[in-house]
Amino acid sequence: MDGAAGPGEGQAGGWEPPGSDILGSLSQRLRVQEEEMELVKAALAEVLRRLKLQEGAPSLPLGAPPSPVSMQASRESASLSDRGPSAPPGLPPAPSPSLVSRGTQTEMEAECKLSSGSLTLSNGPPAPPGGGEEELGGAQSEGGGSSSGGAGSPGPPGALRPFQLPQRGDTPRRNSSSSSSPSERPRQKLSRKAASSANLLLRSGSSESRGAKDPVSSPGGPGSRRSNYNLEGISVKMFLRGRPITMYIPSGIRSPEELPSGPPPENLSLDWVYGYRGRDSRSNLFVLRSGEVVYFIACVVVLYRPGGGPGGPGGGGQRHYLGHTDCVRCLAVHPDGVRVASGQTAGVDKDGKPLQPVVHIWDSEKLHKLQEIGLGVFERGVGALAFSGSDQGNFLCVVDDSNEHMLSVWDWNRGAKLVEIKSTNDSVLAVGFNPRDSSCIVTSGKSHVHFWNWSTGGGALGNGGLTRKQGVFGKYKKPKFVPCFVFLPDGDILTGDSEGTILTWGRSPPDSRTPGRGGAKETFGIVAQTRAHEGSIFALCLLKDGTVLSGGGRDRRLVQWGPGLTALQEAEIPEQFGAVRAIAEGLGSELLVGTTRNALLRGDLAQGFSPVIQGHTDELWGLCTHPSLNRFLTCGHDRQLCLWDGECHALAWSLDLKETGLCADFHPSGKVVAVGLNTGRWLVLDTETREIVSDFTDGNEQLSVVRYSPDGMYLAIGSHDNMIYIYGVSIDGAKCSRVGRCVGHSSFITHLDWSKDGNFIMSNSGDYEILYWDVAGGCKLLRNRYESRDREWATYTCVLGFHVYGVWPDGSDGTDINSLCRSHNERVVAVADDFCKVHLFLYPCARAKAPSRKYGGHGSHVTSVRFTHDDSHLISLGGKDASIFQWRMLGGGGPGAAPPTPSRTPSLSPASSLDA
Repeated sequence: MDGAAGPGEGQAGGWEPPGSDILGSLSQRLRVQEEEMELVKAALAEVLRRLKLQEGAPSLPLGAPPSPVSMQASRESASLSDRGPSAPPGLPPAPSPSLVSRGTQTEMEAECKLSSGSLTLSNGPPAPPGGGEEELGGAQSEGGGSSSGGAGSPGPPGALRPFQLPQRGDTPRRNSSSSSSPSERPRQKLSRKAASSANLLLRSGSSESRGAKDPVSSPGGPGSRRSNYNLEGISVKMFLRGRPITMYIPSGIRSPEELPSGPPPENLSLDWVYGYRGRDSRSNLFVLRSGEVVYFIACVVVLYRPGGGPGGPGGGGQRHYLGHTDCVRCLAVHPDGVRVASGQTAGVDKDGKPLQPVVHIWDSEKLHKLQEIGLGVFERGVGALAFSGSDQGNFLCVVDDSNEHMLSVWDWNRGAKLVEIKSTNDSVLAVGFNPRDSSCIVTSGKSHVHFWNWSTGGGALGNGGLTRKQGVFGKYKKPKFVPCFVFLPDGDILTGDSEGTILTWGRSPPDSRTPGRGGAKETFGIVAQTRAHEGSIFALCLLKDGTVLSGGGRDRRLVQWGPGLTALQEAEIPEQFGAVRAIAEGLGSELLVGTTRNALLRGDLAQGFSPVIQGHTDELWGLCTHPSLNRFLTCGHDRQLCLWDGECHALAWSLDLKETGLCADFHPSGKVVAVGLNTGRWLVLDTETREIVSDFTDGNEQLSVVRYSPDGMYLAIGSHDNMIYIYGVSIDGAKCSRVGRCVGHSSFITHLDWSKDGNFIMSNSGDYEILYWDVAGGCKLLRNRYESRDREWATYTCVLGFHVYGVWPDGSDGTDINSLCRSHNERVVAVADDFCKVHLFLYPCARAKAPSRKYGGHGSHVTSVRFTHDDSHLISLGGKDASIFQWRMLGGGGPGAAPPTPSRTPSLSPASSLDA
């Protein structure tokens, strides 16, 4: 057999033990490694010898003329390194470098430190730190992720080059032919390795020898946010999830410490809240004695004063109670029509600590909190509330959202709990005191109606003062849910259920056979049944004239019932507003209706209803403001595209996108708007006709950002497929054609901005990269990011960058900031975070732990913020709470005012920095 030796063939030339070849190669490799170690030791000895020689050179006092010895040392050191060009303007003079690695300092390295000013290697500016840190102009992105396109370019002008040891004359160059014998090649290769190892030691210096401050916070875990200023004053570095993010300091800023600090003089005041929480809540709409309508959304209780006549346009005004720290779930109004009780759900703060549910009792005239009850008592949230009516409203009944749905009665003036009992394991949807007898409490919910008798003077704290009598449906079909009930003037009770029927519960004589279980009091039983609606009945309301209004779910009908439940008149709610959720009686014959699609309608049964408050019904992400009008556009997971008028506080128009909208941007002309969807599809719509004028698809993943260039000639589309698609745009904005793609990010695109000249793009990605692109030059990746440090940006929405890195909190995991926006006058920057807060910072914000003004109200992560065209207002979007807040800008010289000092501009000169 070819290639195989027989049993006797191997013995013809002498027998060898198995594995002898392997042992021979291993021993040869060991010898090579020993020789390599000897060469490395020799290189280290040469380094130590040079250090000792240079330590012997005398140090000159600051400002003294150089001596001949020092001049000779400078000439010798200059011969050992390449001189770069002169330093860029505004950079500090080059400090004396050290020849110690930046890594962990060993005892040997400690002995090798140079005294300050003992050596000058170059007249150029210092190089960025090596030995593990990113070099200027390298292919690696600022965010720490490596981009996908070729080798890096040289660093900034004047950067120091690595110190090189003189090489042997017999060492061949890498790409040149060699006439040496094969036996000498391994030794020559080891010589090159030794020289490279010595060069690595000489590349970067320690902080002690450079004489610069290095305020580094203590390293945290993988989710920590650490930052330090580059020792040469060229860049600043922060860490997100342990990944370094390098940001280059503009040439006009000598140090971030010179920038203004403190919160901005501007302030925000909540001007208007768009939306109403009718999708998943009850007990959410009442009319106060003042005529104001009170309802809630997110963490805000809104007091709205309608404008115009019944069924007329919106207008009016809003006031806001902002005392809650998490989403409000229910309301109750005191019999005096002034005091209000509002209950919030449980949540967590930014540190992950639980926020306990609580009930606030507050004055609606002064918006002042009177009492806070239930802290540490309620679980999960407050599901239902009711004031007593027959005793000046001294008592408050609360049902929480725990598994047992604990029912408790409180003397709210003293903040004292009087009685508490487990109600049921089923959901409780409504609770109320009998207006004529405060000892009678009714609860209803999933498959039950319970009648509670409360003895105000008897029983110990616990369940001794409350007894329950369950409502018996008997021959009537037991409904799945009983969402609402109302007390009639004659003492009867009407309940509306999921079967569309209204049941009348009348009083029955006491049951003497069951003392102690409600037998001492009269009970209620069903005396009549009325078929009222198709589908569930969500609301019942007793009007001042004694008639009753019922609101249907599936049929969206409002029906007025007279004595004996005879139908008097009815009206139907338009389909786009959804089903009836709540009903309240306003002034005169005016009615207020809350709907399941988060709209608040105003009108009457004769003339119909029109919306005064509207909102989205699902999570919001897309937001853009009009370039010249006080209008803004929103879109989200409810597939609705809405244009809002910020002056009239009303919805201008809405459009069904059929798909989830995630981002949008107006053309600079304001005539068209681009909208990005979750399927990779994006549309361009005419803002007047609402017609789609362009329809494109790029990839099959969701789009996260669309942005027009300042001149409107280009449109950039950032996708989750890691690409930025660039389109040329016609003058009117209606037609688009692709001109290129920006390829280089290693994760999905999150934010991008155009330069003021419309030629360049700055972009962020999901792995914290900061990349720059030359769009006019063919969508090329700018590998020397140092050269982009002075570029001016038309907008600033990227959450990573030198001018905004101070907005990041300590311990951030990289997802704590969802959106960011610089004002048009470049005075402040607004931030939307993951902890339901809106922040206002000074701009530029380039100092770690920068202070801010913080504003609450949202009940979910804030997904986006944008300033209106004249900086008079700020718009913020809530995520899951589907709320839109319009904030008014106060102070700071008014909207559109120029920056008071040059230090507030993004690019500073050294003189103006010192003046500031």
